[in-house]
Amino acid sequence: MTEARPEQRRVTISDPQVMRALAHPARIAIMEHLSSLEGGATATECAEIAGLSPSATSYHLRALAKFGLIEPAPSRGDARERVWRAFSPSYYIEPGRSAGSEARAAERALVEAHTARDAQRTFDWLDRAADEPPEWYDAARLSDTLLLLTAEELAGLNESIQELMAPYRRRIRRDPPAGARTVAVQYRALPID
Repeated sequence: MTEARPEQRRVTISDPQVMRALAHPARIAIMEHLSSLEGGATATECAEIAGLSPSATSYHLRALAKFGLIEPAPSRGDARERVWRAFSPSYYIEPGRSAGSEARAAERALVEAHTARDAQRTFDWLDRAADEPPEWYDAARLSDTLLLLTAEELAGLNESIQELMAPYRRRIRRDPPAGARTVAVQYRALPID
């Protein structure tokens, strides 16, 4: 039986060292995987996701644990097997408005790593889109829209979109209908000059 964790345990990361620790493609993949699981995963299971050997993955797991991003999970009964889980199912990167150059550089490195991962997912989709079933091909969407909003309207739009997505989040959706697939949604709402 897995130990219950509060769904709302959310971490805000402002430490540049922690941001830099996360700014690695394998660690991003591991965090995403562990954040979506109830019971956690072993280094061998995470290695498949990260595309690394189990020993290289163990190194990354220890680094994530060092910064408090993951923690040991209850054993599955095999004492030789070390199971890890995300400390929190979600985290925010927020160095703060008055953050110094080190924190801003670490934030940028982490955002660049996430953006590269998101771009690769888009390119992977484009490479295989023609072979996808028609319903998935028609349902997929790439969109770039310019809106004219006040800061208050933007905050409301962001909140509404989060509410729309909430029931579909992979880590909390139980018993999804047949044919459900994991879908990556990248949402950015940034003022431009």
